[in-house]
Amino acid sequence: MNTLVEHLANYAAYHRNPRNVATHFIGIPMIVLAVTTLLGRPVMPLGDGDAYLTPAMVVYALSCLFYLRLSAGFGVAMAIVLALFLYAGAHLAALPTGGWLAAGIGLFVAGWVIQFVGHYYEGRKPAFVDDMVGLLIGPLFLVAETAFACGLAAGTRDAMMARVS
Repeated sequence: MNTLVEHLANYAAYHRNPRNVATHFIGIPMIVLAVTTLLGRPVMPLGDGDAYLTPAMVVYALSCLFYLRLSAGFGVAMAIVLALFLYAGAHLAALPTGGWLAAGIGLFVAGWVIQFVGHYYEGRKPAFVDDMVGLLIGPLFLVAETAFACGLAAGTRDAMMARVS
């Protein structure tokens, strides 16, 4: 399995154009919220209390394990980010069925349109076309880029940039 730097460098190679990266900061959160919303049903009660489980929680728990395996720091950051998406997605999933589907499908389609506009600027296909893991790396890439912009994880940034082809 690839390391954090290898995953980020591979993803970064598909995202060199600043307009493409900018569209990803809009499109990827929309897609993540869409998936969270659509997988926010069914709600499966756990015991007699208010605790419950949804398919989104299962998918995100497994995703967090993947992120934590790559990096403790980025894994914790991704867990926090995904928890916020779970919170927002649960509210959208609680809408009546028509609203739930409209929100989930609408966010999903709009997010992908924005992604493909970015790749038009890039002049290169999306990373997930060559490696489906790119679907998991996209949100991590945004967290990493944000950390780099804040002056954090400079060693990871430098190692990633040294590998970008």
